[in-house]
Amino acid sequence: MPATRLSAAAICTLLWFGAAAGATAQDHDPDAKIAGGGTLPTGWHARTDKNRPLADAKIQTMGTGLHATLGPAVILWRDRDLGAGNYRVVATFAQTANPRHPEGYGLFVGGSHLADAQNRYTYFLVRADGKFLVKRRVAGDSTAAVTPNWTDNDAVVKADSAGKAVNELSITVRGGKVSFQVNGKDVYSADASGLDTKGIVGYRVNHNLDVHLSPLAIHKL
Repeated sequence: MPATRLSAAAICTLLWFGAAAGATAQDHDPDAKIAGGGTLPTGWHARTDKNRPLADAKIQTMGTGLHATLGPAVILWRDRDLGAGNYRVVATFAQTANPRHPEGYGLFVGGSHLADAQNRYTYFLVRADGKFLVKRRVAGDSTAAVTPNWTDNDAVVKADSAGKAVNELSITVRGGKVSFQVNGKDVYSADASGLDTKGIVGYRVNHNLDVHLSPLAIHKL
């Protein structure tokens, strides 16, 4: 059978589609460059996704909480904030500006090895379009789905035209179950055996967001 010959135009078309297929979200929505970043309040630690520069993440004390103005996505934690056994962790998040695309913010629990490539935790996020997500970080930048995808729920306050929204998130670990609440309403529950729940608790804020974080409250149950 004779070999098939491709025209120059066809080859260019194939190369273009191959490049487009290889494009990532980072190409379409790159991390913003943030002035004044790179330092953390005393006692706080941070890890960026994909080892992006912490210089483009401005984390500062504001009132009794923290304010995060981000290029890269980050997790933030203190060594003293631990959850084990039956407990509830809660914090309030105030998104203050519109990102280019909806991005999530919220809590994580069960953190371990957070500063190295074996980092693990379970995280619970909401975003400005009224959706929530639960996932697990299982090592490096690898994740495992808990909820199938971003899910609509009326409990999540959507952002207004200026991008502003305030949501209280909480995670309750009790009796072998984990419940995820937004503004006091249950939005999801799962067996604790399939999640990371024992370890450090903290915040996760995705890239290009500007969010105020209330102090974490951890209650033994």
